[in-house]
Amino acid sequence: MEKLNTILHELGISKVNLAKYLGVSRQMIYNYLELDDISKWPKDKKVLLLNLLGVKAAEDINSIKVTTDYIKEVEDRIKALLESSANVDYSDNNNLFQGLDKKEKELLSNIIDLIKLKFEGESKEDAYHSMKYLYNFVQAMESSKEIKYILAYVSKSIGMTKPTEFVFNQDEQYVFESILFSAINLYGAKGYSPAKIAEARKRFIDKIEQRQEEKLGRTLELNVARVQALKELGYTEVTDKNLQEVLAKIVEIQSRKV
Repeated sequence: MEKLNTILHELGISKVNLAKYLGVSRQMIYNYLELDDISKWPKDKKVLLLNLLGVKAAEDINSIKVTTDYIKEVEDRIKALLESSANVDYSDNNNLFQGLDKKEKELLSNIIDLIKLKFEGESKEDAYHSMKYLYNFVQAMESSKEIKYILAYVSKSIGMTKPTEFVFNQDEQYVFESILFSAINLYGAKGYSPAKIAEARKRFIDKIEQRQEEKLGRTLELNVARVQALKELGYTEVTDKNLQEVLAKIVEIQSRKV
């Protein structure tokens, strides 16, 4: 099993991809790899693994030599099997994929698979909070272009995207990525002043609190305008029938203050 773990490491096969290939959870992969003999694996999973590695028997694993050509062969096998065994309903009858093209459907399916594997991992609490933050991150994407720049930076930093690729605003991305790289290096090297960090942290909190106050102020202002609109129109509440009329009246009331 030590030889198998070494081969998987040299091949660069992640636990996530191996789990997806074998059709099990990531936790189950850890359980399999902790066994002292591959013969203790479920027969169907053992056959899949041997096919992936291109050998006929478990003892043949010890003779495997990981070369560039071998890595390419394994990558092609895992890609082909995943594509042929995919059992995802991409049709428009599945509301989840409705209106998406093939490339978008496959990407969404892969994202869902990865998130599901996260929830099946060792720490469900960490997974839940990580995915909740990711959900908030996606929600904020349309309100800040820098959110997309962060995604691009991460993709480049882990080697999934070429560092010279700019699909958004090239000039802004160039500057943003350079500054973010410097900041992360500074953090990793611990080459920062505690006093300056504390000062920056305070500015960060103050900025967030200011935005919350502005948001609360806009909400209160809108509620006041809603109450006034209902009063002027002679309604007691907003309904589906009077919604458009009330919204128009709110806009009119707010325009009076300009």
